[in-house]
Formats: sequence, structure tokens, C-alpha cells
Amino acid sequence: MQLSSIKFSHLPPSNKTCKNLSLDKSCPVAMQGVQVLLAISLFTLAFSFVCASDPGPLQDFCVALKDAKNDAAVFVNGKFCKDPKLVTAQDFFFSGLNVPGNTTNRLGSKVTSVNVEQIPGLNTLGVSLARIDYAPYGLNSPLIHHRATGILVLLQGTLYVGFVTSNPDNRLITKVLYPGDVFVFPAGLIHFHFNIGKTNAVAITGLSSQNPGVITIADSVFGSNPHINPDVLSKAFQLDKNLVANLQSRLW
Repeated sequence: MQLSSIKFSHLPPSNKTCKNLSLDKSCPVAMQGVQVLLAISLFTLAFSFVCASDPGPLQDFCVALKDAKNDAAVFVNGKFCKDPKLVTAQDFFFSGLNVPGNTTNRLGSKVTSVNVEQIPGLNTLGVSLARIDYAPYGLNSPLIHHRATGILVLLQGTLYVGFVTSNPDNRLITKVLYPGDVFVFPAGLIHFHFNIGKTNAVAITGLSSQNPGVITIADSVFGSNPHINPDVLSKAFQLDKNLVANLQSRLW
């Protein structure tokens, strides 16, 4: 809004000369003018809050360094930046996503992550991905990516997938996927993938963060270090305290 566009023609005429416009409450021009300026100030302040956000990167890339002792670096987004002059194609490369993951474990699934830890050039770019392998009836246990939305494409097999909306609805949204199907998991919501087929399944998941973070519900609740007080979990899950102790004694 430009100040020049504000018209004061609606203000009532005054037969009085206002000696002090800012203090004389009997002067209609002063009071309404102050009100208009106050409204503009509040609008400007509110607009500044609405538009506030993290700025985009001011350079082409910020290849992450695990150790900045031997290279000139700048600390950006949790990682040190490698000197751009020292960057090579290897900083943006990962090989091996064609290799099946080992699903010989209690859940029958294996996640092969490709994030900033594997490709340092992903630092500040806000994307990553993962390959997920599932044995027959293998499960990617209920989990949360608290920093990223996920989009999964199924390459092989049959998956039963879903997520649960936040309180108070806690609505379960599910779908059975076949090769070529795509499903989206909103950021921060509990979700899962379950291979309901009798053959192996393979999926690729894209994530909207260089480091999406993972919280596996069962591991976090029953496998925390140190353990959560069994009385807390017994009451929260309405379980017998001995059953809680048994769950906490397992290797998560």
C-alpha cells in the first residue's frame, strides 16, 4: 500500500486550527489521521511476520564436510561447507542403489538411505531418497519422518501402506499398492509399509529433506536408553506392567 493512495477527503471539516495534532483529541483531522497511520503500521508489522521464512541458499551448493580442520569451510545448516573450488563430481554421487538390501532381520525389511551422510552435496538442497526392500510379509514398522514428507513408488511386489492423522481424529488412511503405484506420506505423521505378498517387494521413497530424521515408534517407546518408567507405559498403553517389562527387555 502506498501512502500517496490514501485519501483523506472523507474527513469531516474542522473550523478549528489544531495547534498540536498529535495530542489534541478534539481535532478530528488529527485523530483520524493517527488512526490511519496506526492501521498502516499494524498492517506492515503483521505482513513482516507472515512473510518471515528461512532464506534460500545464496550459493549454488554447500557440500557437507564431516571435519573442517583440513579445508576452508563455512558452517551452514548443520554441516560445514567444503570450499567450492575443492568440490568434485564424487561429492554429488552415490553408487549401489541397485543392490538389494539384506532383509534377514526381525522385521523382514531393509532401508538403504541416500541422504546428506551418503551424498554430501545434498547439504542445504532439501531432498533425499531411500530404497526399501521387503521380504515376504516384511514390515517397515510404524515410524515418523519429523522433518520430511515422503513420496513412495513401488517397483516390485504388493504393499499395504498407510498413515494416521493427528489428534483428535487419529484417522487411518490406507492403500494397497502394486508396481508403478505412488503414495504420499505427510511429514510428521505415523506411517508404515507392509508387504502382504508372498514374494519380495522393492520401493523407492523420495523425501523433502536432506536429513529427514526417523523415529521408529516401537523402538523409541520400548527400547529407549534408559528405559521409560514401566508405570508410564503401562498406563499410557493400558498394558500389564509385566508385559511392559517384557517388551523393554527385548533387543530393539
